[in-house]
Amino acid sequence: MNDDWARQRTEAAHEHAARLAARQDAEHRQAEELLARFVVAARAADLPTVPLQVKGYGGRGTARTPLHGWYLRADRTAAVATDGDFYVLTAPLSLLDRARGVHPEPKRPPLVLGAGGKDGDSIDLVDALERLLPGWSSRSA
Repeated sequence: MNDDWARQRTEAAHEHAARLAARQDAEHRQAEELLARFVVAARAADLPTVPLQVKGYGGRGTARTPLHGWYLRADRTAAVATDGDFYVLTAPLSLLDRARGVHPEPKRPPLVLGAGGKDGDSIDLVDALERLLPGWSSRSA
């Protein structure tokens, strides 16, 4: 009886994890589509890009990257590059990183930037994009 209960709990946990992964994947796909549409609209509107930099943890300096794009957060910790890839722009930076620059890896974008952070630290992706290019979603629909 104990073995049966343990097996059922294990199966339920696996099912829960699979549902969570599927929901997260769907959210990432939706965010990726938003970013792709935004990049098309931003290019069409000639929205200027900026060189993207990575900030060191705890405000410990910055490092340049080969990327250009648009910062999504006022604190410049997240951005979309001109190819539509999403980047989290914080990392532990060594002196060498700050001197030579870094090559951050793209991440799958969330629908809410800063979710789970302090109050006021999160912003919906759509709202962040709207701040950069007001009305973009109606132009790209």
